[in-house]
Amino acid sequence: MPWYKKLHWQIIIGLILGLLWGLFSTQAGLNAFTSEFIRPFGTIFVNMLQLIAIPLVLASLVVGVAKLNDITKLSRMGGKTLGIYFVTTMCAITIGLVSVNLIQPGNALPEETRDELLLSYQENVDDRRSNVEDALDRGRLQPIVDIVPQNAINAMTSNANMLQVVFIALLLGIGIIQINQKKGEQLVSFFDAFNDVIIKIVDYIMLLAPYGVFALLAAVIIDLAGDDLARAIDLLFALGWYSIAVILGLIVHLFLVYTVLFKIFSNMSLKDFFRGIRPAMLLGFSTSSSAATLPVTMERVERNLGVHEEVASFVLPVGATINMDGTSLYQAVAAVFIAQAVGMDLSLAEQLTIILTATLASIGAAGVPGAGIIMLVIVLNSVNVPVEGIALILGVDRILDMCRTAVNITGDAAVSVAVASSEGKIVAGNYDD
Repeated sequence: MPWYKKLHWQIIIGLILGLLWGLFSTQAGLNAFTSEFIRPFGTIFVNMLQLIAIPLVLASLVVGVAKLNDITKLSRMGGKTLGIYFVTTMCAITIGLVSVNLIQPGNALPEETRDELLLSYQENVDDRRSNVEDALDRGRLQPIVDIVPQNAINAMTSNANMLQVVFIALLLGIGIIQINQKKGEQLVSFFDAFNDVIIKIVDYIMLLAPYGVFALLAAVIIDLAGDDLARAIDLLFALGWYSIAVILGLIVHLFLVYTVLFKIFSNMSLKDFFRGIRPAMLLGFSTSSSAATLPVTMERVERNLGVHEEVASFVLPVGATINMDGTSLYQAVAAVFIAQAVGMDLSLAEQLTIILTATLASIGAAGVPGAGIIMLVIVLNSVNVPVEGIALILGVDRILDMCRTAVNITGDAAVSVAVASSEGKIVAGNYDD
């Protein structure tokens, strides 16, 4: 197949053209045109992906659990999944702390830039603070309570309820195992056929990926730059060291932690892994949403990496909700950066507190709108760093959100490979598109 017909290259071309169009739009005064006539195609593309996420998770997980025919296998796989997610999250936070302490980006931020940022984004901080207060009022164990829905139909009306959908699918799958075998096989055949239909729809949606990515990135650029591209560039330079600390940490995590993970659990090379998962990584970068990218992630993990659907359909939806390697790393860098910028020197004990708090927050914030910023406020409060300091990072947060979402998705896929390999549920994959 020629290189230009491969999906990942088409998505990359869409990214580049979207970037160029966004820059041209800001200079030529076409932002209104871009927002009104180009942005909607990106929104439609994301909506189509979100549309099939819940049906895909429900059908594939019911089939996967029912075909296990053994509840003990499910509990063992669940324990491995949560354990590995916990360890990789702690590794990500530790790498973030090492990166920010070596680079010390907060000490390089000019005082006048700091004051300007604090003033410019104060209103945004106030909005996020109110969201955090609402989240904290929910109670310590509320995230666990939220996993069990009162109404199955209501649970399937929002992708934010993905853990509830996983819970429903698990109950259905376990119930099918317990009933008459002939009746159970009929139900499994139905959900299996339904799952095949959804996968075929994913293939059709992915034909639109280059155009959707083009529209999404063009919209991101005009939102960042507005009518003053020079100011946006100045802001990027002012926060350049902070951005470098985050991106460097993400790169180290990608290549170090997942290499070790594969050495322990799988014989798959990191090169083959990235070849198989790259379309999902690029979509995660474009959409900044693990939930929206979930159908593509599941398809690539099963089809390209050879992970059995009973593993992928459990590990990936859970990971999209609670496993946030990239986001957790960003929490660590952002917290120390803000502390440095306001003249605070965090002790070793306080930085260990960041590791613990960010790890727990990555699980506790699941299903809450604006989870990334909410997690950060919780982390800042744990070490008494002024919450107002969030204003210092909001200017470049959209770009870094794209980067950390790509890492979040990659982490989910890597853990699914590790779990599948340890369970003997993986075959040789077709790593190219």
